[in-house]
Amino acid sequence: MTALAAACQSPEEPTAEPTAAPSATAVPSATAVPSATAAPAATAAPSPVTAANTAAVCAAVDKLIIAKSKEIAADSAAATRRQLTPEQINDQVKADLADLADDVRGQAARAEDPEIKALVGDAARRIEAGANSSTPVKWLGSTFVEIPQRLTRECRA
Repeated sequence: MTALAAACQSPEEPTAEPTAAPSATAVPSATAVPSATAAPAATAAPSPVTAANTAAVCAAVDKLIIAKSKEIAADSAAATRRQLTPEQINDQVKADLADLADDVRGQAARAEDPEIKALVGDAARRIEAGANSSTPVKWLGSTFVEIPQRLTRECRA
């Protein structure tokens, strides 16, 4: 569960911004006038509405994943105290993941940016796969931890 909580932390990573800046800088050096027109269009491609919506959707997905991760961790601790069977624990985790997938899918539907819609939709599909897994607890430790990391890298305004 510690790995689960660590994977859900969302420190802002500036990795995307440096990637965008060099490509915009490289283009103007090749051709001054046409790329000067093209570079600002590429940099400012998302409209302010889309950018604001993207930030809101990404933040909402992040909050959903963190909240559900905390709930799963608390449920796991409670399951130990209640001495639940592995089958009962799996059923509980499956239900939590199915709820999370539904919530994330709802955020994907809100996204105005097609790339963000696809990214968040893919995250929902992957979480749903975990809910349908025969070993969802094992899936949490292997596959789930990659989902928030990818969203942190790629879901930005």
